[in-house]
Amino acid sequence: MSDLHSSIICKMKELFSTIPYLRGERIILKKIGPEDRDALFELANDPAVAKYLPTFLFENQYQDIDEMIEKLYSECLEESLFLGIYLEGDFCGIIELYGYKPEIHKISIGCRMLEKAWGKGIAVEATKLIVDYLYSEKPIEIITASAMVDNKGSNRALEKAGFTMVAADVEEDWGYPEPTHANKWIC
Repeated sequence: MSDLHSSIICKMKELFSTIPYLRGERIILKKIGPEDRDALFELANDPAVAKYLPTFLFENQYQDIDEMIEKLYSECLEESLFLGIYLEGDFCGIIELYGYKPEIHKISIGCRMLEKAWGKGIAVEATKLIVDYLYSEKPIEIITASAMVDNKGSNRALEKAGFTMVAADVEEDWGYPEPTHANKWIC
């Protein structure tokens, strides 16, 4: 592992020395646990959700959902932080913080929701909650996100959460044989 990569990993763990617990008006963002196993399995295996996601997501690297949950806050925290999104105690999805660049105070976010949670404003509230937390509690000055052009719901959620589109229909590598067409957002 390169010294630069090691440095970024250490900085990511320093940025999140404790796993945040955030309460919004309707939702809670918190550590994912074994009790979320079935809902997380549903999220990771729903083709309607998967068609809007990169192929290289952490949860796609494990056949065993229990092993994946076990590694979320050890191995995974080296490059990403995952928080579960809960509405009235029910798991609705994941918000992920990744791509931390300490030298420019930048981080990226991604949100994936169970299909039954789509269109209810949950992703908007979760995104606003994490953005407020990052700007008020962490040394972050730039937050970015990407969403597939075809994913109208995610693009609308980012707009409602206060993000501005800075590039439309850009080719990105999301792990598919052909480049993925995505919109790039900044907050």
